[in-house]
Amino acid sequence: MISKELLKGSIKSIILKLLKENGRMYGYEITQKVKEITAGKVQLTYGALYPILHKLEHDGAVTTDKETVNNRTRVYYKLTEKGHNSAMEKIKELQEFVDTLSNILKPDYGLNNSLC
Repeated sequence: MISKELLKGSIKSIILKLLKENGRMYGYEITQKVKEITAGKVQLTYGALYPILHKLEHDGAVTTDKETVNNRTRVYYKLTEKGHNSAMEKIKELQEFVDTLSNILKPDYGLNNSLC
């Protein structure tokens, strides 16, 4: 499993990407999708997920609507136009970060191998 410390700065980008690709999702669905995509290596907790979703809503990046399913209320999150723009920006930023880390992790990144 990926450590919380490594994941912490990427959760917002992950949520935005999933909402961009799936239209609207509810919290549990988001956690399960992340778990599925990562073969269980990333497991979002509700304590990490919901504060970000609430902040995105407060910032106008997502809207919510409620639906009753099996006598339970589900809150669905959906990107606004501002959210779509933010998603594109955050996805690009995360990809650049991953690419940069990839370069660092290469066996020989152009420096003397004695550093490794």
